[in-house]
Amino acid sequence: MASPASAASPASIPDALGAWAVETPGPIATGPLVRIRRRTPVPGPGDLLLHVEACGVCRTDLHLAEGDLNPHRPSTVPGHEIVGRVIATGEGVTRFRTGDRAGGAWLRGTCGTCRYCLAGRENLCPWSLYTGWDADGGFADLTLVPEAFAYPLPESQDPVLLAPLLCAGIIGYRALRRSALPEGGRLGLYGFGGSAHLAAQVALAEGATVHVLTRSARARRLALDLGAASAGDAYDRPPEPLDSAILFAPVGDLVPVALEALDRSGTLAVAGIHLTDIPVLNYERHLFQERNLRSVTSNTRHDGREFLELAERIGIQVTTSPYPLSRADRALADLAGGRVQGAAVLVPD
Repeated sequence: MASPASAASPASIPDALGAWAVETPGPIATGPLVRIRRRTPVPGPGDLLLHVEACGVCRTDLHLAEGDLNPHRPSTVPGHEIVGRVIATGEGVTRFRTGDRAGGAWLRGTCGTCRYCLAGRENLCPWSLYTGWDADGGFADLTLVPEAFAYPLPESQDPVLLAPLLCAGIIGYRALRRSALPEGGRLGLYGFGGSAHLAAQVALAEGATVHVLTRSARARRLALDLGAASAGDAYDRPPEPLDSAILFAPVGDLVPVALEALDRSGTLAVAGIHLTDIPVLNYERHLFQERNLRSVTSNTRHDGREFLELAERIGIQVTTSPYPLSRADRALADLAGGRVQGAAVLVPD
């Protein structure tokens, strides 16, 4: 068992950390993300203090910065695709030791006792907590992660390539399962950023035919390079009816477009935490013939473990655009402007 607040050397832990925080949410052009310095937190019971090696930039971070998501606390540090080294542990930590590599993800706490938790559906826990929303995240030099919600990560892999797996990958995987894709089925992906390009590879490895619909010409080229059967504009009709579809773009206007592309009994899963308003649906055109519309809410730790094992087994290819931590504001702006290829990832300067 690791000792309370153990560390390789107390002198190696700085008194203060550098980070970015959302001060006043608003359009990205108004500069909602600002640089700050804070006292280094002391790990409490069950906590890991991580030195951040890489942190992915998720669209949820953008939603928080721009105010699409209501802040849960003032001056929150975003970032929930965290790869780091354990430099100190709190009392009761048993799964990690100082020097281990660990991953911090979006889901960081649940009650463990409600009917959802007890049924294996902890993603629906009414008292769930989230990294970079309810507690400071990984847009920082150092951060705390609860051991119970941390993932052990392979030592041999590049942390930049591991970071997007911890949310983009896990959420994309849950969305794929929510889409009820049949064996050998036809899958449409609307939007093709950090999450979609990972989900596509899982679907392809499982024998699906994948059609990508996205506004970005660069993303369409990436989709074809990864093995997609076709790649068109977001509002195009795919070349064949779809058994399943996943909407990754936070654009409500695409919901009826994707529903119309489904074959009979097809399922559309909406993967984002935020979506612009959905237009009025026509029952006969969009839902009749047992088409299904589903949402995706967070993930369970089981989803995370299952996806990370699968990603390693199939050798998933992660396309990233690295940014130094000092340019986190630029990374968010590029994400907002559709200028990021694959997943943006922050790395120490």
